[in-house]
Amino acid sequence: MSGALRRLAAAAGTLLAASVLVFAATALAPGDAASARLGGRAGPAQVAELRHRLGLDQPAWSRYGHWLWRALHGDLGTSYASGRPVADLIAERAGNSLLLGAVAAVLLVPSALGLGLWAGVRAGRAADRVVSTATLALVSLPEFVTGTLLVLVLAVGLGLLPSVSVPSAGQSPLTQPQILVLPVLTLLSACLAQNVRLVRAGVIEANGSEAVRTARLGGLPEHRVLLRWVLPAAVVPAVPVFARYLAYLLGGTLVAETLFGYPGLAAALVDATASRDVPVVQGVTLLVAGLTITLNLLADLLANALNPAARSHS
Repeated sequence: MSGALRRLAAAAGTLLAASVLVFAATALAPGDAASARLGGRAGPAQVAELRHRLGLDQPAWSRYGHWLWRALHGDLGTSYASGRPVADLIAERAGNSLLLGAVAAVLLVPSALGLGLWAGVRAGRAADRVVSTATLALVSLPEFVTGTLLVLVLAVGLGLLPSVSVPSAGQSPLTQPQILVLPVLTLLSACLAQNVRLVRAGVIEANGSEAVRTARLGGLPEHRVLLRWVLPAAVVPAVPVFARYLAYLLGGTLVAETLFGYPGLAAALVDATASRDVPVVQGVTLLVAGLTITLNLLADLLANALNPAARSHS
């Protein structure tokens, strides 16, 4: 229990530190929301009046403290640019981002298990070499490079998919599933390769164990040996790693969204940053960081539960 409490305290401290760093970065950036909103068409008096209305003439520490107090009570404030509640703005985009991450997460686990098992039981053969080479290539490429290559091949070269992921006005991305394909493949490229290699290594190790050899000598069908002994032995050590990658998929879709123009939290964050809309920047950052930290915390607790040695020291 003490280990879980320590992790919870560390997660809360990390979230607080992230909010301080983001606020400091926006406060130190040149310009503010008033000058960005009025542009060059307003005089100094008008800019000063708007700064006063928005509270931007207060010291930075006071503005941060006011924001933090309201955030702790569930109020993320009001957008400087639109005057709308930040929670409403985030709610409009968060669903799209979570949809993208959830689709990639649902595909990640069976794909990694299937490819890892297929390559592991054929270790050293042609199928294993193909999978190993492909996963090594994916591991070495940054996410934005893989996404660009997918656009060049599947969208520009073959014309099979749209090169941008912008749904029609008023439509949900679910009504146009083709716009999800490229960003989902890009997200999978960042996670699938490592997990396939991890499962493959576990399968190879389990395949040579005494229990598996005994089962095969006993005449059990191969599919029963794989499902009863090989796959569980390979998967259990990989579960915490899977959990961490799922955290990335659900909280780290910003690169893919930006690359394909997908209407998720990334677009809201980019627009808010350009307009110095600090409450929106803080709100989006808090949501993404909170989701990522929570899922990583669950992954740590799961790893602790699956590892008796680690559990005995927590």
